[in-house]
Amino acid sequence: MKIGLQFAMPVELHALPGAKDLKPFETVSGVPFFEVAPNILACAGGVSKVNAAMAAEIFCLKYGVDLILNAGVAGCLTDLPTGSLVVASEFVQHDVDTTAVGDPIGLVSTVDRVDFPTWAPEKCVELLKTLGFSAVTGRVATGDWFAVKGGRAAFIRDTFSPLLVEMEGCSIAQVCLRNNVKFVALKSVSDRLFSDNQSAEYFDFGQALENLGKVVLPLAQALQKEEL
Repeated sequence: MKIGLQFAMPVELHALPGAKDLKPFETVSGVPFFEVAPNILACAGGVSKVNAAMAAEIFCLKYGVDLILNAGVAGCLTDLPTGSLVVASEFVQHDVDTTAVGDPIGLVSTVDRVDFPTWAPEKCVELLKTLGFSAVTGRVATGDWFAVKGGRAAFIRDTFSPLLVEMEGCSIAQVCLRNNVKFVALKSVSDRLFSDNQSAEYFDFGQALENLGKVVLPLAQALQKEEL
């Protein structure tokens, strides 16, 4: 099985052991692609939905991956400790709003759905447990907005009931759905949006990166052995 590891930022990719020393085997549309293990490719596609969707489409169409594992840091809308690992159970896009024409909030009309699935989240939690890592599952909200404490964060929390909020995952989920490619997402909590220390937590998310870097490649290798 061929797997694509998709990060947003180089700092997330470089959290993988030895990743800083790797040379890309190819650069496509400005995105360097690396082989981090046999049949496991990786890239840092860039922050935001358009960058994430473009990199995911390259994984699907050019490299023919069977599964994309999106890994990165994310803000938390509850009080999970920073560094906590979360396997996404599903994604929504909090910045899609065509309610003016009668659609439900968050509806992506091209595929006529609000929620976007991930592959076997509970199974992924079990795999992580066998590798010695604990994780929880939860919904994740995606949008082109750097999440901070305030009215918009409260709106997202109250409207979509997500555990996490970030800027890439649902666009990757949408690309995978349309290409019939399985999708898994693993996030590490970088900051808690309603904490009084949110800003300090985000700009000091070394623990979140360390926890993420330890687990991503072992999880990808475990997923290679699974029947999708």
